[in-house]
Amino acid sequence: MRLSNTITTITGGGSDGWDLFVKARKMIAEGHHITELTIGEHDIKTDTRILEAMHAAALGGATGYAMVPGIEDLRQAVATRLTTRTGVITTPDNVLITAGGQAALFAAFRAALDAGDTALYINPYYATYPGTIRSVGGVPLAVTAEADNGFLPTFEALDVAAAGSGAKALLINSPNNPTGAVYDRETLEAIAAVAIKHDLIVISDEVYDTQVWEGEHISIRALEGMAERTLVVGSMSKSHAMTGSRVGWLVGPEAAMGHVLNLLTNTNYGVAGFTQRAALFALGLGEDFEAEIGAPFQRRRALAQKALEGQNAIRLSKPSGAMYLMLDIRATGLSGDDFADKLLMERAIAVMPGESFGSAAAGHVRIAMTIPDAPFEAAIKEIAAFGAALA
Repeated sequence: MRLSNTITTITGGGSDGWDLFVKARKMIAEGHHITELTIGEHDIKTDTRILEAMHAAALGGATGYAMVPGIEDLRQAVATRLTTRTGVITTPDNVLITAGGQAALFAAFRAALDAGDTALYINPYYATYPGTIRSVGGVPLAVTAEADNGFLPTFEALDVAAAGSGAKALLINSPNNPTGAVYDRETLEAIAAVAIKHDLIVISDEVYDTQVWEGEHISIRALEGMAERTLVVGSMSKSHAMTGSRVGWLVGPEAAMGHVLNLLTNTNYGVAGFTQRAALFALGLGEDFEAEIGAPFQRRRALAQKALEGQNAIRLSKPSGAMYLMLDIRATGLSGDDFADKLLMERAIAVMPGESFGSAAAGHVRIAMTIPDAPFEAAIKEIAAFGAALA
């Protein structure tokens, strides 16, 4: 079968970054006990009340085709949420419901790029970012955010990349996966200045907006001159522990959303009505519930900070948000790939190599804070001892 160049080059001809995760899952399937700190999957399940709302909606008849833009009540709830949190007036006409944040990300790039157009993204990056750009025929170009600068992108690096590439779009993510960085106002103003200077569409992945441990979440859409050139990706997955429900959204200018709606009509043709009803119910639980979902990660961050005090082999990059930690393991003399593989084989602990998230994270590993507190703390102490022995 002769397949398209677009579909066969999504990974860029190399690894998709998930090799160690796949290896760990295979070992688990073979009966090995592995402490898994790899992916951003909550250790709690979706709240029973949300599942009951989903069940009631299904029994009540919300099992047929749902409106492709999303049910009106949910779009209004998302619009109200964003208006309240960002100060940017948002209406249902600015909101489209998608099959999770990943579908919103794909739709955003499909809206922003023609075949052959370049899109900038920040290195380190979530593993699907360059593949999503390639999947719409775009050319991904990484812009390095240095570890020594807290993994924050600079105006200078972005300006040079945009000028040299003729880029059409820029993808940012704050709070950030994998680094835990939260972009401050100065950083966002620098990004906005580059976007305006080079006429870039900014795609802002804000799925971790409820998980901020230091500083504050600022949506770049709220900065002057940015609402008309920004597409925001959101999701119920992280804020409400609804990863499997696949309910997300894309927010942007009304005219742009009208065109994206045509794409959604010809792809998913809407999101299941009963999951949308469950999402609507979940949003109604309010900020206290969202804080409850995020609280374990804030606790575990503190546990990790304490466990890593007073040793030099492993340095914790400042984790200001999200459910991840980035550990600098360069003092061990190993790459992130080698450290993670050795840790898995010798200590039965699975972490993600920094290299899975780009060259800027080389010599690091990413820890997902997604197991209960006691085994998490024990795993961090084990990793610290393992690093000290290597160093």
